[in-house]
Amino acid sequence: MANWWMVRAGDNNELISTWLRKGVVSIGWAELNDPQEYKNREELMKKAHRVYEEEKPSTRINWASQVWRFSHGIKEGDRVISFARDKREYIVGTFTGSHYHDDSVVSDGYPNVINVKWEGKRISRDDLTQGAKNSLGSVLTIFKIDQWGNEIDNLLQGKKPVEDSLAEEDEEEEIIKEDIVQKALTMIEDKVDKLDPWQMQDLVAGLLQAMGYTVKVSKKGPDGGVDILAHKDALGFEKPIIKVQVKHRKSTASAPEVQQLLGAHPIDANGLFVSTGGFTSAAEAITKQYNIKLIDLEQLVNMIVQWYEKMPNETRSLLPLQKMYVPE
Repeated sequence: MANWWMVRAGDNNELISTWLRKGVVSIGWAELNDPQEYKNREELMKKAHRVYEEEKPSTRINWASQVWRFSHGIKEGDRVISFARDKREYIVGTFTGSHYHDDSVVSDGYPNVINVKWEGKRISRDDLTQGAKNSLGSVLTIFKIDQWGNEIDNLLQGKKPVEDSLAEEDEEEEIIKEDIVQKALTMIEDKVDKLDPWQMQDLVAGLLQAMGYTVKVSKKGPDGGVDILAHKDALGFEKPIIKVQVKHRKSTASAPEVQQLLGAHPIDANGLFVSTGGFTSAAEAITKQYNIKLIDLEQLVNMIVQWYEKMPNETRSLLPLQKMYVPE
């Protein structure tokens, strides 16, 4: 049974006309040389780690995986589509051979090539169901789309797919947006988790500054149970005053540790305990008796996202984030 593949036409969608004229698809990463020369995927990965050492490890793995998938996963007779951005249409074809490495077929660094017989008919993106649009919107260069093969075939034959109801489309979009947000928050949690204890202390201090507090961060060494003092005025007289303890570790914070913060000076200050490892149930019970707020890693990240743009530049440099927009 033939598989269906989506292959993106270059970084800027510039390869469509060349592919149609020459009857091919192609991808880049020329620095990896001919992927057919490697005995297995692991050898290709090692090469990627060497030649792309300035990139993140996850990026290297992603790139090498796509080259291996293109060169070893696609078979003659498989189907392929690619998006022609200028007309918002998908070109559709059939692979007529296997992968070969030739930097003279398609210029500008796309030496990994497979021959294709392109269909004469194109498919408008507007004719696809919402589910297909969402799946085909992936940013990967090459990925399988077997679940949408029948829909694409039917469109080529002039058969319109059955549209989801408006409610179903809205529900699916909400699920996708929620998934994007949750993945982004998880990635931020991973970044925060990699900070050292002193960077974490500075991150929490920067968060409090974004909220309008003046902060005093304890120097390295014994802190008497208080890592940060935060107050509303520059002199520290105006209440509320907040004393903060930050624990950046895998293990949970215990009740005695929370009580230590309560007993630390100034006694009449509000308490804020940040623990990336969470809290024991006994520690959480203390909040019912005393004026103290507990914040775990998930809560901390949500607060960082909310106040990020108001954080000092030096704090944001500890955790560089990029703003992303999604449709309402």
